Amino acid sequence: MTTTTNIIDEQAPPLMRRLARELDARWVDADSVTAWSAEPGDRVLLLAGDPVRFPEGQDVAAVLPELHKACAARFAVAVVPREQEDAVARRYGSQRWPSLLFFRDGQYVTAIAGMHDWDVFVKGVDAALRMPPSRPPTIGIPVVDARRSDGCH
Repeated sequence: MTTTTNIIDEQAPPLMRRLARELDARWVDADSVTAWSAEPGDRVLLLAGDPVRFPEGQDVAAVLPELHKACAARFAVAVVPREQEDAVARRYGSQRWPSLLFFRDGQYVTAIAGMHDWDVFVKGVDAALRMPPSRPPTIGIPVVDARRSDGCH
């Protein structure tokens, strides 16, 4: 898969297929996530994880349509096929399953990991939709030239 699509993946878990049907969620992978996230507006990417190891990923998939409604449909949704999730997670520094990754106009904003009580989840999503873009946790490790002496050590 190299382009975003809203064609329902019949091999995907039922709740992922529901997201594609009800929210017009796009299927993205490591090659297409950048193009999808660069589309205008707020965007939320679900990394559900292995449903056996991380059953709460299915819980997040189940409440995502309700979060979408509660936030006045202010964001587009995408899901990643299970076999591509690790590559996408590494790209954005996501280390917990499940995670919702937030983007705006092509820029990473933040992530919400795990399943939460309803009120906490709604407040967290609303806050994420108001945050300014930031760096993904994997970006920004300073590279230091040991030969230079203008550092602090």
